[in-house]
Amino acid sequence: MNRELKKIDGILLLNKPLHITSNGALQRIKRLFRAKKAGHTGSLDPLATGMLPICFGSATKLSQFLLNSDKYYQVEAKLGFKTTTGDAEGDVIATLPITQITLPQITEVLGQFIGEIEQIPPMFSAIKYQGRPLYELARKGIEIERKPRTVRIHTLELDSYQDGILRFGVCCSKGTYVRTLVTDIGDRLGTGAYVFALHRLWVLPYQKRPMYTMDQLENLEHREGLNGLMACLLPFDASALL
Repeated sequence: MNRELKKIDGILLLNKPLHITSNGALQRIKRLFRAKKAGHTGSLDPLATGMLPICFGSATKLSQFLLNSDKYYQVEAKLGFKTTTGDAEGDVIATLPITQITLPQITEVLGQFIGEIEQIPPMFSAIKYQGRPLYELARKGIEIERKPRTVRIHTLELDSYQDGILRFGVCCSKGTYVRTLVTDIGDRLGTGAYVFALHRLWVLPYQKRPMYTMDQLENLEHREGLNGLMACLLPFDASALL
């Protein structure tokens, strides 16, 4: 089989699988497409799934635009607990009662987070401190003071609350940490909370575009080769994003 690297231009909307880093997903896609140049736009945590735009070739010029775009997430939050990381990967550091929580209380608290809010980035993040990502320091038990950042929550829609699991959708600006949002919601409710599951449904301007799973792409490559994969790419058209 000819594995010569190809010059490919276009954008793939990958549905990132669970338990893989965004860079790990990118490297698998690059190998699958035999692409010379590719990059992803906006990291998802290993425990998150959903839309991860992969830009090939000339389309990498759009990376910053997509990084700055609004995004929509479907969130499952577990109330009654706090963890070191703000998600299910961390150790539980507090357990709090949830028996008195009602839907009207939850709706009221969610409404308090719509608009411009300030977030303190989590220690378990890729933000650099003296050239090192914060998560490296956090794993050593070191905590660094972080400055609040202003982000915007456009919509925050309650889907359901049952058995301690709160489900909601959130449309937010660049730089929003959903783990921090969930932690802050839990603090406001007085119950604590962490991200139990997270799925990115879309990145502007691709709200109505289909995503492809890794399995779909690998099966397509097996059946139809590179030509089949190329049919999954959106054309590189900067004007469509303006």
